[in-house]
Amino acid sequence: MRKLRSIAALLAALCLPLTASAWGTEGHRLIAVLAEGQLTSEARAQVNRLLAQEPGATLASVSTWADEARSPSTASWHYLNLPRDAGCKYEAQRDCPDGQCVVGAIERQARVLASSATDADRLKALKYIVHLVADVHQPLHAGYADDKGGNSYQIQAFGRGTNLHSLWDTRLLENWPGGAPALLAELKATPSKATGAAPAQWAEESCRRVAADGFYPSGHKVDSEYAKSAAPILMERLSAAARRLAKLLNGALAER
Repeated sequence: MRKLRSIAALLAALCLPLTASAWGTEGHRLIAVLAEGQLTSEARAQVNRLLAQEPGATLASVSTWADEARSPSTASWHYLNLPRDAGCKYEAQRDCPDGQCVVGAIERQARVLASSATDADRLKALKYIVHLVADVHQPLHAGYADDKGGNSYQIQAFGRGTNLHSLWDTRLLENWPGGAPALLAELKATPSKATGAAPAQWAEESCRRVAADGFYPSGHKVDSEYAKSAAPILMERLSAAARRLAKLLNGALAER
């Protein structure tokens, strides 16, 4: 029986969608750092109080917790796959049955964070929100179902084979001139003016980036021109995620 349980656990892990992780560690931390700088004094105090349950924790340090703790029951919370012919229009019943997608997960966790639930539950909700708001802004986390959010679209990039999803998760960030510190400085110098209060709108916005001409690299090869055109999109998505994360936290953690 123990052997059967081990096999079942292994099979479940192997079946986790490849779309479960966005931006990589650096991207999630960048978004958390930027968002923290945009918190109101009331929200910052509440965030610090909740994080104090885990001594030494910061928004940046918990920003990847949802990936580390993901399971078969929560894997679908990290993304949304739309039909290619949907025109990037989100339909909850079709695209997020029973709320099991990134849009539904953000909405649920935001309600918990703003509620009178226990501090333990609210801390867990905070950790999910910090991560999932970032996820939904990675364009391919609201990409097309037929290529699994770019996971099955193979490319050559920066001298090696990979897939389009991985390119946007990590490779573009890893190859940013000057690395993460330089990117953070650029993001701080050009704060986002993004509007749109609803997670569904954020997902549709990401999908429209995927649908734009040139997002899928010609010939499955990423050249210097592709990297150049991707840079402002990458910055816009990271900056918008930070602004919207801060706004969500400011609203959910307003002084009561």
